[in-house]
Amino acid sequence: MCARLRSWTKAERAAGVAGVAAALALSGWAARLWPEWNQNPDLSHGFLAVPAIVLLWLRAREDTAASRGLGPAVQTALVLVSALMLGVAALFTAIYSMAFGWTAAPTLFLTSAMVAAALILAVLLAAGRAVRWIAPSWPALVLPAVVLLSAPLPPGTSSRLTLTLQSGIIVGVVETLRLFGVAALRAGNVINLGMTSVGVEEACSGVRSLISCVLSGLVLSALLLRSPWRRALLVGLAAPLALAMNFARSLALTMLAKNGVDITGFWHDALGYAVLAVTAGLLAALAFFLEEGPSRPTPRASEPAGNAWRPASVFALAALALAFAWVGQLLARTHLGALGDLPPPELARLVPATAEGWTVTTRKDLGRFAGALRTDHLLERSYAKSGADGRRVQLTVYTAWWPAGASSVSEVATHTPEACWPGAGWTLLPEGTVRRSLELADGRVVGEAEQRSFVGNGYPQHVWFWHLVDGELIGPFEPKSWRQQLRLFFERGVRRDAPQVFARLSSNREWSEIAAEPLAGKVLAGLARLGVPLRSTEVAGVPGAPE
Repeated sequence: MCARLRSWTKAERAAGVAGVAAALALSGWAARLWPEWNQNPDLSHGFLAVPAIVLLWLRAREDTAASRGLGPAVQTALVLVSALMLGVAALFTAIYSMAFGWTAAPTLFLTSAMVAAALILAVLLAAGRAVRWIAPSWPALVLPAVVLLSAPLPPGTSSRLTLTLQSGIIVGVVETLRLFGVAALRAGNVINLGMTSVGVEEACSGVRSLISCVLSGLVLSALLLRSPWRRALLVGLAAPLALAMNFARSLALTMLAKNGVDITGFWHDALGYAVLAVTAGLLAALAFFLEEGPSRPTPRASEPAGNAWRPASVFALAALALAFAWVGQLLARTHLGALGDLPPPELARLVPATAEGWTVTTRKDLGRFAGALRTDHLLERSYAKSGADGRRVQLTVYTAWWPAGASSVSEVATHTPEACWPGAGWTLLPEGTVRRSLELADGRVVGEAEQRSFVGNGYPQHVWFWHLVDGELIGPFEPKSWRQQLRLFFERGVRRDAPQVFARLSSNREWSEIAAEPLAGKVLAGLARLGVPLRSTEVAGVPGAPE
């Protein structure tokens, strides 16, 4: 074995190194996605991904006798494109891992894109004319597709696909029932049938069978078929077959419900599994029907392997090395930590529950945001009164606290007003975006607040907020800027090992108009107990001494 390795050319050694790197990436990818495949029914087909990749690699090796391999110019161009894809995927993997963590669907999809790009680079080096370990054929092209189709789709793509399929199923069932004289009426995702109704949930949209069927069609076309038109026919029929079978299942369940059968439980699950089995069986039968008879590949003349160190090998290995180093950097700067055992602060006691001359309202529905924010330690309290000029004066305080281990720094930083408020109809005014200290009438100063100004339906709102990590105030951060996402990453990494605080004041008046209000001082004194910097300008003759 050692003698064989020593006899390899430089091109073969480069392909071997790239192959080992791709195998390691695939192993880590499979280990990371295994819990997703196990827990998410829509991804259960992922268990077959690794065996399918091995079979596709072996199938691509069978075609080498009939292939001359990739020429140097074509190989180098494809390697450059693949290296660019790998770099882009690595960059956005870093951004999304900071914003959402390693378990979020976008991060997992981008990680899978990195692995797919690494696999492409290994395939390109192995398919070069100087190596020819595999052929640049359809089985080799399907390899990265298996990786991507076995990963969770980004939420936006998944939601659009699910809603589109769900709506199509409902409309199709309703129109089919009407065609056969059955009275049916659609109300959202519910089909009313007179005495009963059937709800078509998102899980019944057919996304699971669609993706698994398309993946099966790709793999079967690569393993069993050689003719391009036969492969195109099989892959082209996979999606319509999956959609048709899922429609038949939904129609059957609706008819059973119309006849008084309880379709929950046994019938729902039994028909689901039956449809998946029948769909897979039909697709496999179609693949075997289209399969050509055995043919002996015609050997083609090939160029001597040579010992040249081709540019494609340099580019591919450099891209893989940088990708591995980048992922290592991401993992090294990821500090998860266990959930902290410090008692949470009593947020409701930190700011006044009553204030003379003010009407006080405490928001009761913040619990519905606990899942998205990864904390249920939330408080929003509003104060309102009539000002001396007869106009309304409003002051709102919002606070959130995260124990260590609950969320990353960048994930909390993405929930700033300029990121969230525009979605609720507020328009950000650029002229109000500054970082400033807030002075109170009694001489105290609140340090380094991020100020934003908004307007919604003609109503102004001035906002001042602070984000603290383990008591330390973090600097300015623009959640929509990938440059600042990366800056925050290199400063703090993907940290979850420290408690965090987000505090916000907002008012329809400028700060100069509310600085003299005693209520403002009391609210900021409460926020100071969470870490918001509040100091006197002069205490015992010492400028800037803390309060």
